[in-house]
Amino acid sequence: MPAPDTVTPTARVAAAYARIAEVDRPEVWITLRPQDELHTEAAELERRLDAGEDLPLAGLLVAVKDNVDVAGLPTTAACPEFGYPATETAAAVQRLVSAGALVLGKTNLDQFATGLVGTRSPYGAVRNAAHPELISGGSSSGSAVAVALGIADLAIGTDTAGSGRVPAALHGIVGIKASLGVIPAHGVVPACADYDAVTVFAGDLDLAVTAARTMAGPEPRDPRSRAWPADVRLAASTRPKVAIPRPDDLTPLSTAYRAAFTETVAALRDQGVAVHEIDISALLDAARLLYDGAIVAERYAAVGEFVDKGAPGLDPTVAGIIGAAKELDAHAFATDLDTLARARAAATALLAGYDGLLLPTTTEHPSIAEVAAEPLAINRRLGTYTNFCNLLDLAAVAVPGTPTADGLPFGVMVVVPAFADQLAVDLAARLTGAEPPLFVENAVPLAVFGAHLRGQPLHWQLEQLGARFAGEITTSDAYRLTALDTTPAKPGLVRHGAGLGAPISGELFLVSPGGLGRFLAELPPPMALTSIDLADGRSVVGFACSYDAAVAASDITEYGGWVAYLRAQ
Repeated sequence: MPAPDTVTPTARVAAAYARIAEVDRPEVWITLRPQDELHTEAAELERRLDAGEDLPLAGLLVAVKDNVDVAGLPTTAACPEFGYPATETAAAVQRLVSAGALVLGKTNLDQFATGLVGTRSPYGAVRNAAHPELISGGSSSGSAVAVALGIADLAIGTDTAGSGRVPAALHGIVGIKASLGVIPAHGVVPACADYDAVTVFAGDLDLAVTAARTMAGPEPRDPRSRAWPADVRLAASTRPKVAIPRPDDLTPLSTAYRAAFTETVAALRDQGVAVHEIDISALLDAARLLYDGAIVAERYAAVGEFVDKGAPGLDPTVAGIIGAAKELDAHAFATDLDTLARARAAATALLAGYDGLLLPTTTEHPSIAEVAAEPLAINRRLGTYTNFCNLLDLAAVAVPGTPTADGLPFGVMVVVPAFADQLAVDLAARLTGAEPPLFVENAVPLAVFGAHLRGQPLHWQLEQLGARFAGEITTSDAYRLTALDTTPAKPGLVRHGAGLGAPISGELFLVSPGGLGRFLAELPPPMALTSIDLADGRSVVGFACSYDAAVAASDITEYGGWVAYLRAQ
């Protein structure tokens, strides 16, 4: 589909419906909106754009998994008898619509979002976009296929055990599962309410991150929603360290997937990334609690009473999983919660010191026939590396790995602790060759002019705070620069007034509010943070020094910057 800035919204709608007719995949959709409705909405978007309205997602087409509410459309969770007319749009979807996106319709899924295969639906098994005999992956099956077939620009999924990542891997697209609660789950039919995440699929990392950033933010109607913390990290290290599983932890992989993962890791090493093997068996053990432990009782709490009624449209496998959870003891649930708390602490310790953990997203790519023959065993294997993420409060970005595994798409994911999402995005960008887009917007610009510049002796302090390089800058002509007598050597910037100084070069970084506060608390005299006027008219927080220290120092304004001065020495 053409890029959004090269074609009008009405033309994009026409192209999408032409593509729907061309591919003839009715199992992708549970409810597809009439084309004339979308055409009318697209025409209104064009009117608003012509009037100068800022709509960053104008004309982008979104497919929404049918366990997520869209006002005016039924929500079925892939069970016809469960269906109800939604009167309110889920908060995350509404944020996309408010930015100009258009909802195409509701997509098929593994019933009640229970499964990773995409075949557990009375509306039909969703076939893989490029290989119809193979599974699409689930439970967000229709959403992933809508993107992979070039119908939708974006698609909304949900992820409890890997449903926003496994389908991405099986189609060579991007899937983002943010930290729990960062994207609100308001308007979602729960699977396991404490571990459900709203996810996004897109063909490339930049668009996926743009959508995730648009959807992120606290929502009063979702009691589990969370804001970015004040000390959130905004960048991976310039020399990142990545953990990978030891060979023993990769035994579930098929031969082709094992070879593809090895090739992906080698490519990362070739980029200069430090890669270290670690023992992830504790994570894999925790993953089993999602279905083998009492945590599955949350699935019964969500829809168990409905399942007990035995509606004709229930998928037998899904009904069996949910129904069996009714008999679990409360003390077993409490025991598993304690086990999870300990496992989260262990995961935090395990990943400390690494920018992320690189994992194969799933283990293999089975056929629809194979899943029919072994519905539980294969589904269990597919979630080997995804099931533990939400249980342990980890975030993940799934992207294509090495080009193929025996001619089929192969995917990897970068897994990070809660709220380290930006690090996962930055590492995913290395894997895809993309410019790393900004996900976390909780940032303060900070201007630096001396020892904190890249390559200078105190730059490590910014890296320690997770600061993000945002470009080279120049001050207005109101400043003068001096060489201070400090260890290590650093300059002092002092405002003298418009026209009484010269433009001074520096660098701009983004830091978290908490990081800026920590920086200020540890700042030694005579340094200070103050408002700095830039040549482009912006005013940002930046380094300066006390006037008395500047008076006593050598004036080096003529060099135009600290690095130029050092070179001259």
